[in-house]
Amino acid sequence: MVKSWRQHLLPETGLKLIVSAADQQPNSRCLLSRNKISMISKFSSLRLGMDGEELTEQETALYDRQIRVWGADAQRRLSKARILVYGMKGTVAEFCKNIVLAGVGSLTLVDDRVATEEALSSNFLIPSDEKVYVGKTLAELCCDSLKDFNPMVRVSVEKGNLSSFGVEFFEKFDAVVVSCVSLAAKKLINDKCRKLSKRIAFYTVDCRDSCGEIFVDLQDYRYSKKKLEETVEYRLYYPTFEEAISVPWRLLPRKVSKLYFAMRVIEKFEETEGRNPGEVSIADLPGVLKLKQDLCTVHSLNESHVPDTLLERLVAASTREFPPVCAIVGGILGQEVIKAISGKGEPFKNFFFYDAMDGKGIIEDVSDSNNGR
Repeated sequence: MVKSWRQHLLPETGLKLIVSAADQQPNSRCLLSRNKISMISKFSSLRLGMDGEELTEQETALYDRQIRVWGADAQRRLSKARILVYGMKGTVAEFCKNIVLAGVGSLTLVDDRVATEEALSSNFLIPSDEKVYVGKTLAELCCDSLKDFNPMVRVSVEKGNLSSFGVEFFEKFDAVVVSCVSLAAKKLINDKCRKLSKRIAFYTVDCRDSCGEIFVDLQDYRYSKKKLEETVEYRLYYPTFEEAISVPWRLLPRKVSKLYFAMRVIEKFEETEGRNPGEVSIADLPGVLKLKQDLCTVHSLNESHVPDTLLERLVAASTREFPPVCAIVGGILGQEVIKAISGKGEPFKNFFFYDAMDGKGIIEDVSDSNNGR
């Protein structure tokens, strides 16, 4: 009997795989037997060792399909990456699941809050059995669940208030993701990441009901992108969170997302009233609308750019998250962190907004360099 063979190339390794039709399953690009994967992984590890720290044989076998997509060098960088996450909401749970499955080196969780019924509705990492989560923090509960997704990733918990940690604490990480923190905390943590000699990718993520926002600060970032037959190097300069939100509204592009303005109003209201993130209700709507008027006057912006109906939706949602939006925004955040670590693909600069009401995801570049554009 004559076998049919196909030739596959492992990106970034230079290894050609000869795969028989018997090993090629329907609707799959390349499913190999365990013996073949083991044999291939040995050769892959040898190749990777030429360029620096190599992937282990187990990693090469486990992440075989990912290596085919973004290359062995990118996977090696991921396997050495250390990620810090604060605020275990539903969106962040989705993000953590994605990067753990992708194979980051380690993930550290910080969230000393206790589990609530509301958190259970959007955070699938929290066990439904109350006997399991009684006496445990959100970070501890999520840590236990995430370890089951990928035992090769080190998942741990750090206790304490992230804002009180010294600058040296953040030096251990390659990316920092924060949620459920105040406006002042976002600025402070971003500033601490900037003070270090190494570049730390900083992200904030916030979901309220059917709306989501991601902020990205990659500082001075370089990445490569294929253009026709050649690879082109690009360079991006990012502002800090404080610098970005300090840009006068009247100088922003005319069609900037209305969610950008609405989130700044809510954020400012919570800070002015001394509230924790999400501690608003429909009873606060008159005060929020008054603040919107004041901010629009200060920034010389027409009030129609910040619809009352949108603010009402965000205020009524309070801390509630819509699970499908968590999955979308958490997935996109995971993709962006993987881009930043691997250096593969063009990252966001510097805000991303999603609204399930119209199903649109919008990237906005909010920085001084775009004033008056």
